[in-house]
Amino acid sequence: MSERIYPYQQLFKFTKAVFEQIGCSAADADIATKVLLSADLRGVDSHGVARLSGYVRLWEAKRANTNPHVHIIHETPSTAVVDGDGGLGLVVAPFAMQVAIDKAKQVGTGWVSVQNSNHFGIAGYHAMMALEQDMIGIAMTNASPLVAPTFSVERLLGTNPICVAIPAGEEPAFVADLATTTAANGKLEILQRKSKETPTGWVQDKEGNPSTNPHELKSGGALLPLGGDREHGSHKGYALGAVVDIFSAVLSGANYGPWVPPFPAYVPMPTEMPGKGIGHFFGAMRVDAFRPAADFKFHMDKWIRRFRSATPVAGEEQVLIPGDPEREMEANRMKAGIPLLNSVSEDLELLGEKFGIQL
Repeated sequence: MSERIYPYQQLFKFTKAVFEQIGCSAADADIATKVLLSADLRGVDSHGVARLSGYVRLWEAKRANTNPHVHIIHETPSTAVVDGDGGLGLVVAPFAMQVAIDKAKQVGTGWVSVQNSNHFGIAGYHAMMALEQDMIGIAMTNASPLVAPTFSVERLLGTNPICVAIPAGEEPAFVADLATTTAANGKLEILQRKSKETPTGWVQDKEGNPSTNPHELKSGGALLPLGGDREHGSHKGYALGAVVDIFSAVLSGANYGPWVPPFPAYVPMPTEMPGKGIGHFFGAMRVDAFRPAADFKFHMDKWIRRFRSATPVAGEEQVLIPGDPEREMEANRMKAGIPLLNSVSEDLELLGEKFGIQL
């Protein structure tokens, strides 16, 4: 499937204008656009502008508040619970992460759980906010229930990503940003657009049988936890996804498990929901609360260099550090532009026509 290339600034201007058209303030539209496009820059195409129309549909369905009063509803010196007031997660999450960072500045660490939010883009953007402060950043969120726990045919968890961002000295930061499923739902959407099958271990059908159909979820199938099946450790992926769900939602008062609101606006909301909106969880840890920052970063450099110098298996050039592929992709796409599948470009053009905005 062919692609079109767009300069970052062109997509930024268009995306920000769309967010403003649906009621975001200039400041909120700016941060939402930065978060969304950070996914495209880092090569996480499933979570970038391809989702812009999805956020617009949530707003049209009155399931996303584009002028929210995001505020703290409970706190201690090192913890807080933030109510996102139904806002875009792209706006709510940076607010909450900043609260965590501010608390870490004061007492060494900051931990913030969020209720009443929506899809927050890529976890990496939020965790990486801590890096500039010589802090370790942690970000996670629960998500639409598309994942069957090990031994289940029911969809009870989301892809529930975790990101941990760790500063280094001369070396680039360590950034581990991963879903707790074998593959994120957005990867299925990309395969659907390209008319390709999924690798084995990504999805199962509604009876729990292995499948390679990227449309399987539409027929009652489910994504699989990291590992794919019990023999390959899916119980570990299930456990990690459950931890994210509990930290993000049971701790904050958001919806959890099968009651998490779905991202597609056309999917009906669950009944008898136990909480408010989608939940997130953020952490910030000041490195110098543990040891001098310069010492830590010196040894992070040493750690990174040793792992990079590990002897690679045949056919591979080098052992990578988490964050390497995304960092290289960002540098390349900032210069050469961001490729979008034609189907995504056409979707954006339709949005532009709707709001009178030139792509």
